[in-house]
Amino acid sequence: MEFIDYYKVLGIDKTATAADIKKAYRKLARKYHPDTNPNDEEAKKKFQQINEANEVLSNPENRKKYDEYGENWQHAEAYEEAKKQRGYQSGFGSGGSYQQYSSSDFDGTDFSDFFNSAFGGGRSSGRRTAQFRGQDFNASLQLNLRDVYTSQKQVLTVNGKKIRITIPAGVENGQTIKIKGHGGEGLNGGPKGDLYITFEIAPDINFKRDGADLYTEQTIDLYSAVLGGEVVINTFTDKVKLKVKEGTQNGTKVRLKGKGFPKYKKEGQFGDLYVTYKVDIPTNLTDEQRDLFTKLSKLK
Repeated sequence: MEFIDYYKVLGIDKTATAADIKKAYRKLARKYHPDTNPNDEEAKKKFQQINEANEVLSNPENRKKYDEYGENWQHAEAYEEAKKQRGYQSGFGSGGSYQQYSSSDFDGTDFSDFFNSAFGGGRSSGRRTAQFRGQDFNASLQLNLRDVYTSQKQVLTVNGKKIRITIPAGVENGQTIKIKGHGGEGLNGGPKGDLYITFEIAPDINFKRDGADLYTEQTIDLYSAVLGGEVVINTFTDKVKLKVKEGTQNGTKVRLKGKGFPKYKKEGQFGDLYVTYKVDIPTNLTDEQRDLFTKLSKLK
């Protein structure tokens, strides 16, 4: 059976510290995790190699034995016996601190023949298989502006499972919320991943939204703009009557306080509605109307 270079498997050198080993192991384990690479046999094999390398190099006794014998691991027993005869008690002899392993300690993880032969077929009973958090899932939910004006409950189907969620009023386009524990299953008893839902809110034809504030336009006729009058405004939920001041200019903006959008997770708080007046200039004047405008222009 072929010698395995565990340092090469983890991409570290022989001077690596325990922290270096842990960092390299976690980085590679996440990359080749079965949840991240479903049905990928090559990734599964790599993941097993990474676990095996970590079992050896993160255990000081195993690492010492591995470093001492390296490619000569097959002769380790002879070396150990010679040391005993010289009065040297090895940490890996029958009287030392080395413990026999049990295959039941593997929790189903496959190890190479090299590992089984060199390290007794299993891991120390005092060590546990590393637990890995499950993969996070990502989903998008398409809504219109009116859907998020009030809080509502919806049932989503993610990976074949139905999940009931509450959508808070006032969520923003592009905003992401986390549903804890609804991602992929963990490995070796690790916790489940989370579900991240991103909201895609379609533009509204009548209102433009900026945070909790809304913006809209209202057309008024020339006569109301010049002389003043009243106009009925459509807010997001109802209608309100406004007075138009005499001499209102095109582009004049008025604010309706509290008539905007709900503020996210701030119960009972709303933004404002800003209304921009667009003055409608009359066309196709009658002769009488034209004469009146002509007289007005001469009075200027």
